Amino acid sequence: MVLFPSFFNGLARTVSSTSSSLKKAKSLEKDSAAAAAAADGGGKLAAEELAKDAKRNELILSSSGIVKSTKSNNFASVCSRRGQKGVNQDCLVVWEEFGCQEDMTFCGVFDGHGPWGHVVAKRVRESVPPSLLCNWQKTLQSSLDVEMELGLVNENEDLLLRHSNQQHRFEIWKESYLKTYAAVDQQLKQLHPKIDTFFSGTTALTIVKQRNHLIIANVGDSRAVLATTSDNGTLSAVQLTVDFKPNLPQEAERIKNSRGRVFCLQDEPGVYRVWRPSGKTPGLAISRAFGDYSIKEYGLISVPEVTQLSVTSRDRFVILASDGVWDVVSNQEAVRIVAAAAAASGGREKCARRLVEYAGRAWKRKRGGVAMDDMSAICLFFHEVEAEAEAASPAATDGGGVGREKNGKCLD
Repeated sequence: MVLFPSFFNGLARTVSSTSSSLKKAKSLEKDSAAAAAAADGGGKLAAEELAKDAKRNELILSSSGIVKSTKSNNFASVCSRRGQKGVNQDCLVVWEEFGCQEDMTFCGVFDGHGPWGHVVAKRVRESVPPSLLCNWQKTLQSSLDVEMELGLVNENEDLLLRHSNQQHRFEIWKESYLKTYAAVDQQLKQLHPKIDTFFSGTTALTIVKQRNHLIIANVGDSRAVLATTSDNGTLSAVQLTVDFKPNLPQEAERIKNSRGRVFCLQDEPGVYRVWRPSGKTPGLAISRAFGDYSIKEYGLISVPEVTQLSVTSRDRFVILASDGVWDVVSNQEAVRIVAAAAAASGGREKCARRLVEYAGRAWKRKRGGVAMDDMSAICLFFHEVEAEAEAASPAATDGGGVGREKNGKCLD
């Protein structure tokens, strides 16, 4: 396998620091198993070096603030705030020019739970981006190798142009995501013995924006909401992800088929949880998560739902937020708050903070007496600053549901 082929120009520059690993991979081509192992190691090391380089160039943000690449129209506003339950178990990341690609952005929100949830969430945040990048490169290379063997493409053809078909690109990203999430979940078992991943875990909501192609991968109950301009000029809120709760029919069926149980406690009406067959251990209020090995064999999975969306000129921004926000703020409200903040002078920088602050006030109004959850949000804008006055109109409508995409196929 040739790692990071010529089309991956930015990545190739960084790979030079791992040339010894790559040369070793090539020298072992006669032993396919050994060559594959060496290639995997070289690719992982190269991806990790890319992450370090992006941090040095301030293209990665993992705390409240903003990130803006000079080579794209994307602009991200980020905010995370601790609730009233102790340490902040939410964490997030934005990586502009993902993998040295000027047209790619990676965003992720991770909501930990359990005694070591904050540690698990941070570990997943650090592991997923480079692992995904490595798996994406390997999947692309594998696809190219197959096509070359079949005589469908010559060695000098631009792979990005060859794979410009959106559905084909989606399948490559989906396969990459599935491999990445499975590997990262397995790696959590190897954490320090004193770090409990038996009763601790995290959600993971991530997106990759590649040109005008949006890939969404979700595990847990964080949510992505798109703000798009409707025919009458107002902003509509379109939910892009499913909140994976245990009482969803397909989730409950899988859990019960695995001998797990789904029910509410008397003092938590409406809050369904996944339980072990005995029902004695702490239940989990989501049906998909990293970690939480105490109930992994009883129906909890870390398999992401991977979907796609074509970003059009009507689409303004996407919001990624943890459930602490969505527990008290509707999709419509969130779009209205972010749009209103963006319309103000310099408002894009403060959009995520304004949304989190609004959610904090809403929590006090709606859930007084209940400890406030951690709240985190990323607002990713797709286009350059433009007139936002009409977007701040209270007439914004809620698109509802999971919109404009079904079974991985865009409807527009």
